[in-house]
Amino acid sequence: MFLSSPSFRAILLSGVLLGGVNWVQAGARAEGAPTPAPAPVAVSGAARLVPESFADLAARLLPAVVNVSTTQTVRGAGDGEDEDDDDQPSQMPDFPRGSPFEKFFHDFMNRQTDPNAPPRRMQALGSGFIIDPQGYIVTNNHVIRKADRITVTLQDNTVLTARIIGHDDRTDLALLKVDSHTPLPFVSFGDSDRRRVGDWVLAIGNPFGLSGTVTAGIISSRGRNIEQGPYDDFIQTDAPINKGNSGGPLFDMEGNVIGVNTAIYSPSGGSVGIGFSIPANEARGVLEQLRKNGKVSRGWLGVRIQTVTQDIAEGLGLPSAGGALVAGVEKNGPAAKAGLKTGDVILTLDGKPVDGRALPRLSAQLPVGTQARLGVWQHGKTHDATVVVGTLPETPEEPPAKPAQETKGPTTLSFADFGFSVAALDAAARQKYNLSASQKGVLVSSVHDDGVAAERGLKEGDVITEVQQAEVTTPAALKQRLDAARKEHRRTALLLVHDADGVRWIPLPLGAEATP
Repeated sequence: MFLSSPSFRAILLSGVLLGGVNWVQAGARAEGAPTPAPAPVAVSGAARLVPESFADLAARLLPAVVNVSTTQTVRGAGDGEDEDDDDQPSQMPDFPRGSPFEKFFHDFMNRQTDPNAPPRRMQALGSGFIIDPQGYIVTNNHVIRKADRITVTLQDNTVLTARIIGHDDRTDLALLKVDSHTPLPFVSFGDSDRRRVGDWVLAIGNPFGLSGTVTAGIISSRGRNIEQGPYDDFIQTDAPINKGNSGGPLFDMEGNVIGVNTAIYSPSGGSVGIGFSIPANEARGVLEQLRKNGKVSRGWLGVRIQTVTQDIAEGLGLPSAGGALVAGVEKNGPAAKAGLKTGDVILTLDGKPVDGRALPRLSAQLPVGTQARLGVWQHGKTHDATVVVGTLPETPEEPPAKPAQETKGPTTLSFADFGFSVAALDAAARQKYNLSASQKGVLVSSVHDDGVAAERGLKEGDVITEVQQAEVTTPAALKQRLDAARKEHRRTALLLVHDADGVRWIPLPLGAEATP
């Protein structure tokens, strides 16, 4: 999680920049003196001193922060283990061959990985906080995932059994409920959008199982994308956070929860000063749905998008890099019904500018069934499209496979200057690269490591389906489209490429020729 916060030194620079500055400057000019250097920029608002102590605030907030303990039954080798778990599999120490220690650890490891071994119990610790006196508790989904039993320990050491009201994998949030004979202390969410980089924050949790630990720091950055999920918009803080802090609250100086501590960046597994919290304004809506419905319904536009780079903008003729490039449109989805097509660029959502990173998160927050107004760049012109927001499917729907007609004849081309070759899709290619019968396009048969194509991410086995938003099904058609782009004096040509991860646009610099 984070490094312990650096020692802060208070340097009070009190200065009132009113008419006095102008008087001094006027006097200097009247006497023929040189014009003084510009005065420092005045900081508006009352100066805030470094807090003398966080003790009063911490004493008020601590009772609402809890220890979350989970127990899980592991029944076989690998059961209960996730690829993204922080803990790595145990490795046997390097003992001398034939020594008693080597045999002891070898037998121990075999017992741990034996699929016929008896079930064993695993325990884990995390953090949480109470948001309602009736006993509703917020934590991370990864804290309680696959748990057989969840217990919550309050600050006064009261232990209560918790049950899961709902959880959301996409935002890594979970809502628990405990029953108590008396109302429980609780904290409230604040407006995380009001908090700026440099604001003081407090984190409270149970790092390494040490309950009720308070750490202080500042907001280091906003809007962080750490590739944990499609809706990343984390608050970054340097308040020290470690394993066991997951699910704990991040407070502002008014005692409001502005984030849920979720992830850290750490080569060592400990705090290095970089931690991430889910913003309160995002968490609030998710938790309200979990409390009401036990699950989360999200808005859905039915498009697959990517960020518009400068090369892509030049290929499309956009004035500047911005917006969300449509890499795919779901058949019969909301966007398809509104007339959006692959290669369009969504510039605005309900009048607000968007990009490829923000659009999935913002569209997910739209109420299902409402209308959204999209500003769309399509074929060199901008227009508005009205989309009826759908419900995000639990799993993406796969279209039924349709046999594709194979291209006859020896059709291959080498784009030597680009550093790649292409071939027609045939039965052998589909089998070799595990391509579906419905896949159309031109196969990338080879890529040179030191070529432009490899530099742009093109790989052997990829399939090029469009050039400049025009479909290509043969190598000859690919060459024709690239030649047409050259005649239009374009600096780049946009290739729509299918690979193992999905669909994306690749901007290819022009100026090369293809040879048979």
